Amino acid sequence: MTSKMLGVLRPSVYRFKLGGFELTTILDGVTQRAGPRPPFGGNVPAEDVQALAAANRLPTEQFEHGYVPCLLNTGEQLILFDTGNGDKRRGEGVGNLRPLLSAAGYAPEDVDIVVITHGHGDHIAGLVEAGQPAYPNARYVFGRTEFDYWMKGENIREARIGNQKQFAEVCGPFADRSTFIEPGGDVVHGVTAVEAFGHSAGHMAYHIESAGQRLLLWADVTNHFVVSLQATGWYGEFDDDKDRAVATRVRILDMAASEKLWVVGFHMPFPSVGFVEVNNGIHRWGPASYQLNF
Repeated sequence: MTSKMLGVLRPSVYRFKLGGFELTTILDGVTQRAGPRPPFGGNVPAEDVQALAAANRLPTEQFEHGYVPCLLNTGEQLILFDTGNGDKRRGEGVGNLRPLLSAAGYAPEDVDIVVITHGHGDHIAGLVEAGQPAYPNARYVFGRTEFDYWMKGENIREARIGNQKQFAEVCGPFADRSTFIEPGGDVVHGVTAVEAFGHSAGHMAYHIESAGQRLLLWADVTNHFVVSLQATGWYGEFDDDKDRAVATRVRILDMAASEKLWVVGFHMPFPSVGFVEVNNGIHRWGPASYQLNF
């Protein structure tokens, strides 16, 4: 008897504990692209990027790019960090966050706060669903620097001109329901903005703490768990200010490693929860297993 091949089947929802909080990562989707150079390693020979990929048993001519928003339940408020690619890209294998909420045990109306870490399309497009607010009861939090940068539309690099228009159209209408935060400001008690500028003008990470347990939601500080994390100095095409993105990456990775923070990364392999360790001066991603299940 023969059985037909059914293709890859991957998990899409993962919930874990952090002190008195619950966090849920949801796989908005995955794209498979040529690479990893480009888009990674633009300032080094292609052979160096391919060699690093091969050393980590990864393909040298293609890679997967995942998109992973995160829900935080404090027991009092449900906070969504980033909204994924939205319904306009749902037929492309991404844009699945909102349909997957029910599998996570929530409805869109349950979300109290939506935090946008930065204004790139894969983080903001899901703010709307069929032209209406996707999370109708929520208030919104943007970094002040980030929001102003995209709304003013000055000094936008060529590759982001369409992104600027998208931001103004999608995010602009939420301004009167939004709070604009600076680094060091709190979204709620236990959730604090961390300056992570470079990937975008006002890119933010968020430090989350409950009952002595600490986690850094770093959004796009790194865009790949090997070629953007082990090789911190390599440029990524996704980064708007490449030199500042490198400096931020080194600072944030060193902080995560030295302070032994748990990490959620938007583009880390699903479920996108892990930690950073340093071996012989090289940062490495360590995926969490059962440590946060207790």
